[in-house]
Amino acid sequence: MELLKEDLEFLQEKGITEEKLNEQLEMLSTGFPYLKLEGAATPGHGISVLTPEMEMGAIRCWEEFLGKGGKVMKMVPASGAASRMFKDLFSFLNGKSKKPDNDFIKKFFEHIEDFAFYERLNFVCLSEYGKSIDTLVKEHKYKEVVSALIEKSGLNYGKLPKALLQFHKTMGGSRTALEEHLAEGAQYAAGKDGVVKLHFTVSEDHLPLMKMKVEETAGRLSHEYGVKFDITFSVQKPSTDTVAVNLDGTPYRENGNLFFRPGGHGALIENLNDLDADVIFIKNIDNVVPDTHRGATIQYKKVLGGTLVAVKQRINEYCRMIKENKADSAKLDEMITFMHNVLCITHDKTAEMDDAQKAAYIYEKLNRPMRVCGMVRNEGEPGGGPFLVYNADGTVSPQILESSQIDSNDPEAVKMMKEATHFNPVDLAVSVRDWEGKKFNLPDYVDKATGFISQKSREGVEIKALELPGLWNGAMSNWNTIFIEVPAQTFNPVKTVNDLLREAHQPFPTQQL
Repeated sequence: MELLKEDLEFLQEKGITEEKLNEQLEMLSTGFPYLKLEGAATPGHGISVLTPEMEMGAIRCWEEFLGKGGKVMKMVPASGAASRMFKDLFSFLNGKSKKPDNDFIKKFFEHIEDFAFYERLNFVCLSEYGKSIDTLVKEHKYKEVVSALIEKSGLNYGKLPKALLQFHKTMGGSRTALEEHLAEGAQYAAGKDGVVKLHFTVSEDHLPLMKMKVEETAGRLSHEYGVKFDITFSVQKPSTDTVAVNLDGTPYRENGNLFFRPGGHGALIENLNDLDADVIFIKNIDNVVPDTHRGATIQYKKVLGGTLVAVKQRINEYCRMIKENKADSAKLDEMITFMHNVLCITHDKTAEMDDAQKAAYIYEKLNRPMRVCGMVRNEGEPGGGPFLVYNADGTVSPQILESSQIDSNDPEAVKMMKEATHFNPVDLAVSVRDWEGKKFNLPDYVDKATGFISQKSREGVEIKALELPGLWNGAMSNWNTIFIEVPAQTFNPVKTVNDLLREAHQPFPTQQL
């Protein structure tokens, strides 16, 4: 493709090379191959179900790690606006019916006092209309209440990030999702020095508001939990945006310029690459509960972290032995067994390798970033799934896949999808340093062939958009991975506003929903 002078200047401004642009255009033209599955990861076949004794051992390992000064950080992707949470309320507001016309809207109004934002919403209604929520509802002015919640003239919840929404009631007040993540981090990620490090990825538009909320609340929460907070932010880098094309494959332009859009959460691998800690926890902004329901979350965060620390220590020792030529045939076979039993990495060719080939193969596989991922039994909740997948080098390893990466026309692949017992709640503990303590360059471990193409409507024009390999999908494809079963009570996402009415998000007893 021949670029205009303006195109080159535009690319330079975004930090995108001409080579990268052409690579993206090629991907949009050719598409992505489906992944070859060995099978769904299930208990005993890719997913570990720990005994209570094993869990306690992992927790002890975590406590020892913290006691020795291990460096921990918690990363929370929090860049999305909350607009999808209020999709049903927007539809009602813009619809013809003046009264609740479906079960969702009826439930919202029947239990409106149970929302943590009720007091503030009531204040806005009094300010805007001179009437309380109760009076407006009695007068059947439901739309005024909804408008006060989601529109700019009111609380503006339809445009704010989820992080800044009041999620939970507290004694005498409420907490936003951001505050709950601070409180949660204080309960399992405080270092020996009492400092809790948290990193939020946010959109540039929301950054000032997020910083203001931290200024407002961090001091109070520090006092409440007896810790200090070290909170940092980053925005998705413009250099990770991806180009869009028309349906005929030609670049889509707006106002004469090439049109780029954010490349999905896979772009955050660059943000993660900028962080430095021994262990980094990753968890979505909307999957957080109040103190009264947080016991299981704290327990299993420690289990994930302790498992990561224990396994990483063993990997580091194996890598050191290989580099110092201290691994004999028996030790190399022990490492192969460890890779098979613990990391679920298999390769049919290892029996044919001599010791030198084995050592090189083992070192290449072990000396890479690592993650321990909580997996929840599938009970109908959305989310990608854990599978065992064939890699380009002939090995099989654990991967987290989305349905778009699996060929729906392949009966065998569809059968494997149906056999899946667990889904991915995005609950990770990761290690980003090698056996010598040096940081890995995480983009080197992305499988670029695991992106996908989506079709979008832009200003009435149908376009094709390139989605980067997802952060916990293809962006971590070449990481060592362990799947551990965690209980369903550790997964409480808020996808719609009514999810906040679920028991896990209600700190105090409420009427039966």
